[in-house]
Amino acid sequence: MSNRRQPRSRGDGANHERWVISYADFVTLLFAFFVVLFATSSADMAKARAVAESVKAAFSEKTYAQINPSKKPQPTTNTLLSPPREDLSATEALLRKQLQDEIRKGEIELHRESRGLVISFKQAGIFNSGEAAIKDSALPAMGKLANALEQIPNQVRLEGHTDNQPIYNDQFKNNWELSSARSIAFLQIITGKFHMPMDRLAVSGYADVVPIADNSTEAGRARNRRVDVVILSSAAAGLEPMTSFEAPPPASQTVSKGVSH
Repeated sequence: MSNRRQPRSRGDGANHERWVISYADFVTLLFAFFVVLFATSSADMAKARAVAESVKAAFSEKTYAQINPSKKPQPTTNTLLSPPREDLSATEALLRKQLQDEIRKGEIELHRESRGLVISFKQAGIFNSGEAAIKDSALPAMGKLANALEQIPNQVRLEGHTDNQPIYNDQFKNNWELSSARSIAFLQIITGKFHMPMDRLAVSGYADVVPIADNSTEAGRARNRRVDVVILSSAAAGLEPMTSFEAPPPASQTVSKGVSH
């Protein structure tokens, strides 16, 4: 019998469980994949919630004011402190009711235009021919108008108009001066007697260049002699002049330098 040791086969001692390592690696990668998917979906939900909150805030003026307390809405014009009232139906109804006697007599007309509500005061009801002094009999109607204007924030224009008959007297050289003087006289009454804020008002004189009736007839000329009170819409008010000048502080807040008190 030979005592020589037989050589060990190559297959002896081989590790037959290496597949466990590969399987563990696969499970680990699969777990990491699902973790990434979950994290991505959570981020998307958070972004969706953030977008929804932003949209909600954009449509909420109150929320916008809370987020941006230093930002204030800019006025449409230099004196308009709050948005003008677009629907002037209630104002027109109120004026038609309060001025029904003057409207019935033909002293006042009301109508709508694209620029707003126009209240026409006829010359016969408020002025003597060729004059700019307002009659005392016109004051009650002007008071009713001022009361209605105090209830809305809109800008108001006072426009003087004449017929096409030339005028020349000791006071006025032409219809331009007469129409301007009448609108100014109207302004002085509603600001001085009825305390309308002057920064909401503007005056202009158009002479005979903006007729509303035929100047070839007496009835037409009578309609053209008028002062129009125009309650402006926001679109019309936006075309009014604006100021970029910032008023200095009151004298009590001004610091004097080099002066002893």
